[in-house]
Amino acid sequence: MRRPTLSVILGTLALLPTLLFAVNEDLAPESATGTQVQQSVEARHQLVVTAHPLATQAGYRVLQQGGSAADAAVAVQAMLTLVEPQSSGIGGGAFMLYWDNANKQLKAFDGRETAPASADENLFMTDAGKPMRWWDAMIGGRSVGTPGVLAMLELSQKQYGKVPWASLFDDAIKTSESGFKVSPRLNQLLTSKINPGLGRYPQARDYFFTPEREPLPVGHQLTNPELANSLRQIAEKGATAFYQGELAEKIIAAVKQATDNPGKLQLSDLKNYQAVERQAVCRPFRDYRVCGFPPPTSGGITTLQIIKLMELAEPKQLQPNSIEFYQLFTQASRLAYADRARYLADSDFVDVPMDQLLNENYLRQRSMLINPLTDMGKANPGELPNRLSRADDQSPELPSTSHFVIVDRWGNAVSITSSIEMAFGSTLMAGGFLLNNQLTDFSFVAEQDGKPVANRVQPGKRPRSSMSPIMVFDKNHRLVAALGSPGGSRIISYVAKNLYLKLSSDLSLQQAFNTPHVVNRNGVTELEAGTSAEQLAEPLKTLGHEIKIRDLNSGLHGFFRQSDGSWKSAVDPRREGTALGD
Repeated sequence: MRRPTLSVILGTLALLPTLLFAVNEDLAPESATGTQVQQSVEARHQLVVTAHPLATQAGYRVLQQGGSAADAAVAVQAMLTLVEPQSSGIGGGAFMLYWDNANKQLKAFDGRETAPASADENLFMTDAGKPMRWWDAMIGGRSVGTPGVLAMLELSQKQYGKVPWASLFDDAIKTSESGFKVSPRLNQLLTSKINPGLGRYPQARDYFFTPEREPLPVGHQLTNPELANSLRQIAEKGATAFYQGELAEKIIAAVKQATDNPGKLQLSDLKNYQAVERQAVCRPFRDYRVCGFPPPTSGGITTLQIIKLMELAEPKQLQPNSIEFYQLFTQASRLAYADRARYLADSDFVDVPMDQLLNENYLRQRSMLINPLTDMGKANPGELPNRLSRADDQSPELPSTSHFVIVDRWGNAVSITSSIEMAFGSTLMAGGFLLNNQLTDFSFVAEQDGKPVANRVQPGKRPRSSMSPIMVFDKNHRLVAALGSPGGSRIISYVAKNLYLKLSSDLSLQQAFNTPHVVNRNGVTELEAGTSAEQLAEPLKTLGHEIKIRDLNSGLHGFFRQSDGSWKSAVDPRREGTALGD
């Protein structure tokens, strides 16, 4: 099967440079805030790529001081808690792929939030027996799950760290005390009122707005001494300081004091939280082996399904016109998202048929449903033998999220997606950081027509996610790439499209990230506003697509190994990320 050449891909992009994926709902986790030109950084020894310059600098400084990728990840997340509070933080959760280069082992560390022990399938149901409105459920304490990112980072750093834990928080503590300048992106997200609950509770209102209740202006020197104090405790005592004692009590108090929508989180939920090591899910694709994260995120399985469906259904000669590529991509996406809605959830609670969903014969049969000349409309999930009858999930899943990648001088690497869910999370603050609203990633409805929904609320369960940290290896089991993105359930689309482009063509990873978005999550086909993807609208309508033109705000970050062994960064132009390396 012939791969498209660079000239073919560029010809395609000239016709429709910026693609989008179709979505089942209009809500977006973060609004678009413009683009910037990104320059790739080439590094022979070590490299850090994050969503904010100060976080990149913090991680790179740890590497320069002899730290490992696992060490640098702690410093990056601590700083992101301060400078990108709307997207991730220690009040949220994360998934980490870690490549141990010396032992040639890939680890998957699960720091996803969990439902409180006292929660049940009626968590988001009204007294009238109807599901709550999403906005009513999201703001306040009800939606707060047990944060997991710190426990996950400590678990990985204990195994792979090379410098003292306490030293990893120095930059974030100093910057919390001295302050940082509010960026145009943070200002625009505050101004846009993307999260209408942000002014409801006093801590966040006083932190993010002026005394006149105006959004903090660009360039405002924002300090956070309370966060500095929290991080200092964590630096001195480890993650235990977060899950027990003063900080834990502050978290529970914030959840309970939201009397308009109190939550069920208890001190015992924090004390009993455990980060989990899982087995990465890997499958061959072309000349590579692509590895993603297993459930409770749907990202790994669904991404692998999309790229394999495309490979199996791809014509022998891909014509140099974008409509063919995006028709193929949207149809493969429909099929994979249909399976996702039916079968994927926390595998500790639900039997997830991972091997069946990724079986090549199964995917080959599914790929035969793809017609290059007609949109299939809403796809049905595949019928799997010996499977209990299940209903499809109904959760909007709007993670406000961040992705970063690191490779150290020993060749160890991390690919981490970290989230507090919607922009600014539950809007509750404790200890200087925002608390997540990840429980709204559960299906509000537990069953339909007597059939259980896999992603229903259960005590201690982790809500299904779309976070998709990816690592790619060559035939010699050498790491060649790491990438991922924020973007809610569109994450899968952003990652799958760019992964396919990079592994199937001569495009650099940065060139792939620069292309427009086209998204289909088994609903309408979305085209990225303000890009040449808009030119796809009429041709795709002719094929039967329902089209929506909208902002599609990814935050792709990654790196790819060059032929000479060096690493080359890729940073999404849609956000304010940077790369540093040597």
